[in-house]
Amino acid sequence: MKKRLLAGPIALALGAALTVVPATQAQAGHAAQPYTLWYDEPAPDSNEGWETRSLPIGNGAMGATVFGGVQAERLQFNDKTLWTGGPGVSDYNYGNWDAPRPGALEAIRERIWKEGGISPNDVLAALGHKSDTPRHRRFGAYQSFGDVRLAFPGLPAQVADYRRELDISRGVAGVSFTAGGVRHTREYFASAPAGVVVARVAADRPGGVTFTARIAVPANRSATAAATEGRITVKGALSSNAMAYEAQLQVLNQGGTRTDNSDGTVTVTGADSVVLILGTGTDYAPDYPTYKGEDPHAKLTARVDAAAAGGYAKLLSAHRADHAALFDRVRLDLGGSLPAVPTDDLLARYGTAPAADRALEQLFYQYGRYLLIASSRPGSLPANLQGVWNVLEAPPWQSDYHLNINLQMNYWPAEMTNLAELAEPLHAYVDGLREPGRVTAKQMFGADGWVAHHASNIFGHTGAWDHPAYFFPESGAWLSLQLYDHYRFTLDKQFLKRTAYPVMKETAEFWHDFLQTDPRDGRLVAIPSRSPEIGPTTAGAGAAMSQQILWHLFTDLREAAELVGDRKQAAAAGDVLAKLDPGLRVGRWGQLQEWKEDIDDPAETHRHVSHLFSVHPGRQVSPRTTPELAEAAKVSLNARTDAGTGWSKAWKINFWARLLDGDRAHKLLSDQLQTSTLANLWDTHPPFQIDGNFGATSGMTEMLLQSHLGVIDLLPALPAAWADGRVSGLRARGAHTVGLAWTSGRLSEARLTAGDGGTVKLRSDAFRGGVRVTTDRGRPVAYTADGDTVTFRTRPGGDYRIVPAGR
Repeated sequence: MKKRLLAGPIALALGAALTVVPATQAQAGHAAQPYTLWYDEPAPDSNEGWETRSLPIGNGAMGATVFGGVQAERLQFNDKTLWTGGPGVSDYNYGNWDAPRPGALEAIRERIWKEGGISPNDVLAALGHKSDTPRHRRFGAYQSFGDVRLAFPGLPAQVADYRRELDISRGVAGVSFTAGGVRHTREYFASAPAGVVVARVAADRPGGVTFTARIAVPANRSATAAATEGRITVKGALSSNAMAYEAQLQVLNQGGTRTDNSDGTVTVTGADSVVLILGTGTDYAPDYPTYKGEDPHAKLTARVDAAAAGGYAKLLSAHRADHAALFDRVRLDLGGSLPAVPTDDLLARYGTAPAADRALEQLFYQYGRYLLIASSRPGSLPANLQGVWNVLEAPPWQSDYHLNINLQMNYWPAEMTNLAELAEPLHAYVDGLREPGRVTAKQMFGADGWVAHHASNIFGHTGAWDHPAYFFPESGAWLSLQLYDHYRFTLDKQFLKRTAYPVMKETAEFWHDFLQTDPRDGRLVAIPSRSPEIGPTTAGAGAAMSQQILWHLFTDLREAAELVGDRKQAAAAGDVLAKLDPGLRVGRWGQLQEWKEDIDDPAETHRHVSHLFSVHPGRQVSPRTTPELAEAAKVSLNARTDAGTGWSKAWKINFWARLLDGDRAHKLLSDQLQTSTLANLWDTHPPFQIDGNFGATSGMTEMLLQSHLGVIDLLPALPAAWADGRVSGLRARGAHTVGLAWTSGRLSEARLTAGDGGTVKLRSDAFRGGVRVTTDRGRPVAYTADGDTVTFRTRPGGDYRIVPAGR
């Protein structure tokens, strides 16, 4: 970053601007690190600075962002359970109706059959809600927990060698600079094993650390602050719903003195180093209908006590081992080479230097994996629209769970990039929606099973809301598919029997009741039905996305039922499939139709491309199996253009990868980096929305490996820009782990570790000229070849090497 004078909120808070020496001098001693984001100045102490430049750390349940101010440091922090709204608001209703509406659904359906399509606002008026004031009064919104503020009165305005960084391979953020001949360092990490956020402040001169620490919280809650034996405790309750919250910050100084102040702050004077341990808790519990648990104080105190007793070295060691066990599973090398420039400069220069571009793409890929590791761990709530990070009391879209693509996209990279256990919060969340969803299904639709709509919170909101787009009962069906895909990747029979299958079966019960016979052709259709967030009308019956999701639901259910031995359910699913409209039609201008009627507007460029669900994440449409439909999908994608929000570009990367056009997929990746990525590499809608990060990592993986068609496709959409490279640790359906190497755009070697064993099929154009298949010890393996496909049997846990002839 060329700017060196720090102004704005930081300067105002300190009374003077800070001057930082140029990066060319400050970073002369730092070698470029492939998995490190770094900057030569602090993030501005503002909401914009938080969004665009702060650096995120997290342990799944908690998140924090590092600003790196010299004289005034800020560590903004979150706990995923701190929400306004919900049952603590007296008239909260889980999105259900406040009073019965006899005949409301039937009247809407009758109008649709009669008129062919009605305004989505009419559906809202009949089946949805009017807005509250404020809008999220009952629904609620994810909250900022607060800020740890450190004031360093003794530091001068002039500092040198400034560096603020985030090493995503270690999960550790840092700040360093020289002031008055003293080297100051700060280190931050969020420990999943300990359940706390940890910081260490140090100086290379004895007695060089002096500061006052405090915790500041937003105004929309009661708060008391006290400091005892170096521990700051701030607690109270949200004004919205009386949710109890508590934060504890333990200050542990090495040398010097520590003073507990009457205003709830702690001052450290003349220390050599100081360790800070931050913990949070609320009285939330994922338990319908109250969602209320015990006061957080006792468990929070025990957690912070245990972390403090362990000491910094043990905390850091345990954190690094835990993080590496996840992060190190996948390695990607696209031939990139990082120049020694700050990450914001690297991003600004993207597109001008191939080696640097590839390095940024490698970093961006792994950053998506890092963000999932930091924002989704077993036992926590799933990653929301902003992962686990939020600075506002009224964040965009409540920082909630959007169920019409966004939550699903958050978890697209989990299976394929070898982070399958990080999807556990999603599985638990979906399972937890079933109980409130049964009430919604019965009340709104007179149906069995369970249902959820467009948006949800942490309080079982399964009903509709106050916007036409928020009527989307297909949400639960889509989420069910994601659970079954986890089984496909892992072949975990216990997960299938205990979690995925019960959810899928109950989802199908709802749709058995909801589906209606279209009198025009006798096919089963969803009615009312809508393509998410787009006009011109509700489209009445059988919108493409609705039908495609339901085709996948009943297809997967039939397969799953056979696996668990439920022949009756398998037959019932087959009966539905025989009558179901599959939602696939080629329209008058060659497009894949978005509606059952051929009314698509070729000038429409909306960010949602929902009618291509069967291209991705579905599997109905592929150039390999349905070339005519795949061509129609390309027509639709081209009409939508490559423009869009960050997450929309990310979805299009996945689309084009599935359509086997690697160069177009890479072009979308380039567009996302150049126009929809912030300086801290967070994706922006705008504003910041994390699903685009996850979607981009998913799309890059789809370019390298696909397995949705029952064959493991190697380098199916390799772009020209990635002519040489290698990747290891990717996962394919069938519980296989795959590594690839390629040169000049051609596969040179594949490595496969089998999961449960059995027959495996691999596909690559490189196999057409012959291939060698051996074990990891070089022993030949029998195989059959059919053009570009090689088939061989594997043993459980076996390692195999596959090399095209001439390599």
